[in-house]
Order: sequence, then structure tokens, then C-alpha cells
Amino acid sequence: MRNALLLLAAPLLDGSGPLPYPDLLARIEQDRSLFQQCWLASDTACRRELILRARSYLLTTIGTELFDRWYGTSWAFYGTTRTPGEGAIACGYFVTTILDDAAYTLPRVKWAQLAAGEMILKMVPTVKRFRDKSVENVEAWLATQGDGLFAVGLDNHVGFILRSNGVAHFVHSSFYGPGDGVMNEPLDGNNPFAFSRYRVIGKLLDDAMVKRWIEGEALGR
Repeated sequence: MRNALLLLAAPLLDGSGPLPYPDLLARIEQDRSLFQQCWLASDTACRRELILRARSYLLTTIGTELFDRWYGTSWAFYGTTRTPGEGAIACGYFVTTILDDAAYTLPRVKWAQLAAGEMILKMVPTVKRFRDKSVENVEAWLATQGDGLFAVGLDNHVGFILRSNGVAHFVHSSFYGPGDGVMNEPLDGNNPFAFSRYRVIGKLLDDAMVKRWIEGEALGR
């Protein structure tokens, strides 16, 4: 137990500046392994704390480190690049690649080719569906869910919603006009989220999803 508590207290984000992308992914996997070691050596109370810490770690890692690296990467309908800033990436591949790069185990290619709603239900047990609702209506619901990371499926598109400090942004690989590619923009911008008639949203990183990450179990329902 003492060793587990020492691991829990160890800093997980080194703050040493940007790493080459392969090194960043290796560091994320090392951090996941550290959480797993602590988990295996912990009692129930410590595991509850580990879930909270791992969720915070994943939100920071995905919402800042991974997303930041991918911004500006080009979009293409058949884009499947694994390297941010090189080649192009389609919207579904962007979602599954981010989760894979965050050290989740999942069938990246198979899920990227699913319909958006079907993909999201692989990750979360329940979703909220909106049909012909305003962006303001969706934002009001998001406010009841608190900050966090969400997967969102649209008429012909899929991406993430990142809600931080009460403000929600749409993070996706965009196919809208000049400047196509991975971007972070308001929900009511000139984007597929604002103009879609159908939206299905699931909040990621619930306790079960975080536990799967810690234990290295495959993601999927």
C-alpha cells in the first residue's frame, strides 16, 4: 500500500516541453502503466482516488496535449494518417486515432468506418439524441453535464465536444471549405455541428471507461 501511495503522489505530467509525437505516445503509455501498477496495489478507497486522478489526466492529455498536436492537420475523405501535420485524416479516423493515441485499446480502423451513432455507443452506455434542435438547446443540456469530453455524431460527421470552464467547443476534422482539417471552434460556428439536423452525444471518461484505461482492457460495449 505504501508503494501505491507513493506512485499516486508522483507527478504524471513532466512539464518539460513538447516531445516528438512518438515519444509523447510512449510517455502516455508509461503513465497508464504507472496508474495500473498503483491500481493493482491499492484498496477500494485508493482506487476511487485513482479514478479521479486518471480522469483528470486523460482530460488534460487529450484536451491539451493530443488535440494541440493535431490542429491544422488536413482533412480527406479517406484520410488515415497516424502522424499529426502529415497527410490527412477523416473525421471518424480522427476520433478513433485520438483515443488510440491516449493509450486506449480499440479497433481504430473498424470503428472509424462505423456510423457515428454506432461508434459512440461502443464507447458509452447511454447517449442523448437531438433532432431538429437549436445549438442553444444542446448547449443548455451540456451545461447540466458539467465540464468534460464528449463524442458527438451528426448527420454525416463525427467529432468531439470539449467543455472546459463552462464553455463548449467542437473539435473535429472539418470538411467545410477553405482551411479544411482538424480544428477547435464554437458549436455555433460555420461547421457541421451547427447545421446538422441530428445530433447524438455521449459523455466520455465515465468511471467504467477510465477503469478500462487503467487496467489496459479493450474499449467496447
